[in-house]
Amino acid sequence: MSISENVKSVLSRIETAARAVGKSPDEISLIAASKMNSADRVAEAIRAGIKICGENRVQELMEKNALNAYSGASLHFIGHLQKNKVKYVVGVCSLIQSVDSLELLSLIDSRAKQLGITQDVLLEINIAGEESKSGMRESDLPEILKKSAVFDSVRIRGLMAIPPISRSKGENRPYFARMYQLFIDNSLKKYDNVSMDFLSMGMSDDFEDAIAEGSNMVRVGSAIFGARQYHIPR
Repeated sequence: MSISENVKSVLSRIETAARAVGKSPDEISLIAASKMNSADRVAEAIRAGIKICGENRVQELMEKNALNAYSGASLHFIGHLQKNKVKYVVGVCSLIQSVDSLELLSLIDSRAKQLGITQDVLLEINIAGEESKSGMRESDLPEILKKSAVFDSVRIRGLMAIPPISRSKGENRPYFARMYQLFIDNSLKKYDNVSMDFLSMGMSDDFEDAIAEGSNMVRVGSAIFGARQYHIPR
């Protein structure tokens, strides 16, 4: 199937999943995760109806942005953000989805101040406690939300998570349910400088389960662009 056909299919699946839990499909934001895809393929997805693109790697983001690959869409950063790469992302991306520490939040705030802007971010939770993945511990979230009040050039807009790779349908629903409970619990606490608007969870293999458990932002790559083609040097 073409990228255009894939986009239509994913949007249709989102609509079905949303309506199954009494939501409008307009309440679910679709992020096209365009890692390892060319600027031309990203542009094709935007022409097919994608409104938000997400990149995992700063270098790749910079290269595609120089080619105007994201013209007509918003841009999110969805990968692990190294501290020395903050200056390349703040002000370029409308939302940084992967903030996993108070130190990183502080660096983003400092850069946003220099630019005279307010940077929207999500806090990434390592919901399964996997050593191989970034994200803060679930137990660290309340302290970071409380301390974030001192940063006046950063606005926390919600939470993000990447559960383990699911081997069967429904396997990640307990993680999604835990994330939704975190999202609701911390929405009720009314921290300064925090508005729990977005819960970003669910990817190509499990976004329908994520929507069923409360996600309102899904990050879909291979279901839109096809399986990633990795270059293996000879």
